[in-house]
Amino acid sequence: MTSSLQVSALGLLPTSSSSSSYSCCRTGKINAAIHVPKLPKAPFSIPKIPTTRKMIDELNNRRVDGFTNTIPVLQNINFTTTPFVDDIKAQNSIAFVSTQLYSLLEAVADRVEMHANIGKQRDNWNTLLLNSINMITLTAATMAGVAAIGGTGMPHLALKLSSTLLYFAATGMLLVMNKIQPSQLAEEQRNATRLFKQLQSQIETMLALGATTKEDVKDVMERVLALDRAYPLPLLGAMLDKFPAKFEHATWWPSHQLLRKKTKSHERKQRENNGWSEELEVEMRDIVEVVKRKDSKDYERLGNLVLKINKILAISGPLLTGIAAVGSACVGNGSWAAIVAVAAGALATTANAFQHGGQVGMVFEMYRNNGGFFQLLQETIEATLEEGDLEKRENGELFEMKVASQLGRSLSQLRELARKSASYRLDGTAIDEFASKLF
Repeated sequence: MTSSLQVSALGLLPTSSSSSSYSCCRTGKINAAIHVPKLPKAPFSIPKIPTTRKMIDELNNRRVDGFTNTIPVLQNINFTTTPFVDDIKAQNSIAFVSTQLYSLLEAVADRVEMHANIGKQRDNWNTLLLNSINMITLTAATMAGVAAIGGTGMPHLALKLSSTLLYFAATGMLLVMNKIQPSQLAEEQRNATRLFKQLQSQIETMLALGATTKEDVKDVMERVLALDRAYPLPLLGAMLDKFPAKFEHATWWPSHQLLRKKTKSHERKQRENNGWSEELEVEMRDIVEVVKRKDSKDYERLGNLVLKINKILAISGPLLTGIAAVGSACVGNGSWAAIVAVAAGALATTANAFQHGGQVGMVFEMYRNNGGFFQLLQETIEATLEEGDLEKRENGELFEMKVASQLGRSLSQLRELARKSASYRLDGTAIDEFASKLF
């Protein structure tokens, strides 16, 4: 069977110029042929399209109204300085700073836990050592008294020897206890815990507000290290001197934390800018004078007094137990030996109970911490007032409120105190109160 199929070159529609024939073979194969006519050549030529790079080069080399290079070459465009890339870099920098602050926050939280645990431990030291030494001393005094009235023989020797050994043991324990001052050690750790908690809350506030900088990270790191130096954890090699030559306040802030740039210009525009005014600056200076003249001076006096008392008691306890040990060893050689052994033991117990039961070392450390608080307040106010650029200062109204809250006063009470300080400076009227109402 044969059929014709006419196919057009463009639309594949049947025409009379071509035909296809189908033939079936005995083998079952089908042969098909499609004949497509050749198209005639077009009477015009199609130009070659130049590449994009050549087009840009040609356009750059053309002159339009006297201007050249109207379209820049792509290779001269700096894609690294686009605003989008800058925003990404800024976001990455802020994220990295936040990560650093979170790492410091974890370290500070760990220090809070360490100082709290060690503070409890050293407070237990004070209680256990105090009770143990007093029981040993009283037992030794009792044995010495019984040996004095017990006559002679082996029981007398045993009581006398036991009493002497107990007194020597109490002397050695008292020397160690007076050297480390467990009550003062516990107060140091309590203060460190409080200050690290304060720093922890400040870091959390910075992270909540956002917009942290590398300077914030550096400042936090320096404050952590300053606290580590002020309140060390180990006893050997790093323990603070419990009996310094004179009273010195505690310092737990970096020495350069409060330094500000001082401007040389004496002309200030907009004196009431950023919440500051001439009256507020005078008020802050008057407050500093009261703190220096009353609070700091009084705590320095009390600190030196407590330091002297603690030194006397620290020497008296071991000295009395040592005398009692010698007297106990001489019991039986005269009535004076028994009197010395029993009386010295009783006095040693009294001195030990007054020193460590009354926690004189803790009181001394409390005065050191309070003195440091007033010193930090003075330096903060003075550094703020020395800053010539009012915009770089903390807001004046907010700063005044912080000072009032730290001193335990309302704003009206703070201003009244400043007026009293001004009256003292001008008229010599004595101030009958301290700046702080908290301690």
